[in-house]
Amino acid sequence: MTAIQPIILAGGTGSRLWPLSRELYPKQLLNLTEDCSLLQSTLKRLEKLPGALAPVVVVGESHRFLTLNQIKELGTAGSIDIILEPVGRNTAPAICAAALYCRDRVDGDLILLVLPADHLIRRQQSFYEAVGQAVELAAQGRLVTFGITPHTPETGYGYIEKGEGNSVKSFVEKPDLATAQRYLAAGNYFWNSGMFAFSEAALLAEMEKLTPAIHASMTDAVDKGVRDKDFFRLHRESMARCPDDSIDYAIMEKSDRVSVIPADLGWSDIGSWQAFWEVADKDEQGNVLHGDVMAVELTNSFVRSENRLVAAIGLTDTLVVETADAVLVAPINRSQDIKQIVTRLKKEGREEHMLHRTVYRPWGSYTILEEQAVFKIKRITVNPGVKLSLQMHHHRSEHWVVVKGTARVTCGDRNFLVLENQSTYIPCGERHRLENPGVIPLELIEVQNGSYLGEDDIVRFDDDFGREGSNS
Repeated sequence: MTAIQPIILAGGTGSRLWPLSRELYPKQLLNLTEDCSLLQSTLKRLEKLPGALAPVVVVGESHRFLTLNQIKELGTAGSIDIILEPVGRNTAPAICAAALYCRDRVDGDLILLVLPADHLIRRQQSFYEAVGQAVELAAQGRLVTFGITPHTPETGYGYIEKGEGNSVKSFVEKPDLATAQRYLAAGNYFWNSGMFAFSEAALLAEMEKLTPAIHASMTDAVDKGVRDKDFFRLHRESMARCPDDSIDYAIMEKSDRVSVIPADLGWSDIGSWQAFWEVADKDEQGNVLHGDVMAVELTNSFVRSENRLVAAIGLTDTLVVETADAVLVAPINRSQDIKQIVTRLKKEGREEHMLHRTVYRPWGSYTILEEQAVFKIKRITVNPGVKLSLQMHHHRSEHWVVVKGTARVTCGDRNFLVLENQSTYIPCGERHRLENPGVIPLELIEVQNGSYLGEDDIVRFDDDFGREGSNS
């Protein structure tokens, strides 16, 4: 049986699903349609794929611990390789790096199956059948893309024009509505899914021929890469020199070896709230309601509550999404324009595009309860048996009150336990460390006081997670 090496691209941010998706907690890590995240759903889908090896996941450094934790939840940590991209350089370098990383993994040729981590596929058997067809073509040296059978004149996707047999006649950009309607009527145009299959040898040969700068840079990035505990870290300087390009532009639109497999998979990239609404289960009035929602005379709308009661009256074709720190309201057909809000948040130096009130770290999480100019209040949760870095702050002091569990605290030369309903004070400039020695999560309230309370006011002296810098 042909060996299939799944490559999972998990480096996106999903800004069009703001305010639920944030730069440091992106779409692929969210539970949107199931009791697991889109990344976990993608990994579970591959467990029953005949001939599939353990996947390789390519992820950015800022998402590495969240990705590792989600893999551990599936019980597959250790068997799945995680490649860290020190800088983002689009899909062509990421796929090239994964192919180079998997060199000599099996005797004979290896078929790479490239899948985004954040797509929804409802028809799993159809997916397995399409992969089987793609692998046959890939074994013949073809570079295969999966074309999704369109059911509507979608203007948010690029299209693939199919020629004779499985040949690709052209790749076309996102069309206007009239053009999309023409594509749908023609019957030989398919949505460009961003899923691919090709042999390792064929891909690398085309990379070296068609985009030699990417091939050379990523060869250097892999050869100089290092193992970092649970991760393989690509060489930063080599990757920084690499051109930024997608696999479509770099290879698929230039190669004469490209084929397409048409597939009707119940597929969606969930690239916008409208796309999510279209594939989600609806009530009799066409509404998608999630969380604590009270709806009166609501039709064809999407209302999602994460934290509190949301009441909606007399709305049609409307999108409402509530999180702890933001509420989005828009016509559902304007959901593609949410990027304008994200761009404005960045321009104005705000953090709502990047972080939720609850921020996840490799040791647990913290939630910002209140923040003012000279003080900040957090609820901190530390996982059992885990400790934070040994660190100090230049501009703030901290007061910790344990509300659940037991804390082991290092403060200067002292090392002591703090029990429930007890507290301790960390002076500004003092080296300190927090540890959970128990078997249940440690929860505490932290009150920060100082002239500057940013997360980058951290100097680390020792860290179990190998973190450098101050905001990871």
